[in-house]
Amino acid sequence: MPERSLSAAGPPGGSSNEPTSGAVGGHRRSVRSEVLWRLVRGALDDQAAASEHAALDVVDAGGGTGHLAVPIALLGHRVTVVDPSPDSLAALERRAAEAQVTHRVRAIQGDAVGLREIVGEASTDVVLCHSVLEVVDDPLVAMQAMAAVLRPGGALSLVAANRYAAVLAKVLGGHLDQARAALDEPEGLPAPDQTPRRFTAEQLRQLAEDVGLVVVAERGVRVFADLVPSALADEPGAAAALLDLEARASVHPKFRALSTQIHLLARHP
Repeated sequence: MPERSLSAAGPPGGSSNEPTSGAVGGHRRSVRSEVLWRLVRGALDDQAAASEHAALDVVDAGGGTGHLAVPIALLGHRVTVVDPSPDSLAALERRAAEAQVTHRVRAIQGDAVGLREIVGEASTDVVLCHSVLEVVDDPLVAMQAMAAVLRPGGALSLVAANRYAAVLAKVLGGHLDQARAALDEPEGLPAPDQTPRRFTAEQLRQLAEDVGLVVVAERGVRVFADLVPSALADEPGAAAALLDLEARASVHPKFRALSTQIHLLARHP
């Protein structure tokens, strides 16, 4: 798979500017993206503490334009973004250069299924797979590849669309036929020709266990953020309150069932 050069490195030693809450590289994060960032940041901090390595090797499968890769690199970690889109990787190059972290970011054209060949087995501390299982040809094959590149003790951060929330979203949007179709999906993994797929938490846990990973945490992502008016989420005080509510509800099973996405953290034994 072709690797794109990120040679426009910043000053010697790189940038020491760690992203502040709500901002990355000078750009403000939305409430929606901040919810996920806090989960990722927590997983990275826990993994660094467990491995006793301040700088981790991170693979972002389907990481596209680097909305997570660049802030992760700003924390001092080494990030490889594997994505099939050359346009997205070009945008990643620009974003990494702007943040002066090109020396910590690799961009490789490819997909999740090919990770074993692209980065090598047992080479990675953390794999991010966010909004990718919905569109791959075979979720199990993709999960096998991601598990294979993790080092012992390594972590997989998995985010996928929640089937139950998709039904609610269709109803709220007035698409009742689509809501009924989503509600009537058979149990088990969706059919291969159904794109994008939607998952239940049980299905994601089963996928992780089927490839030998141990699920250590499960949370809802965007329980409320997609339901409130955008203007409210943009108000500083309201945004902070909404983030607090999201954090509290994300671990509650009843509310988690309504979240737009499900976040699973699993470890290689």
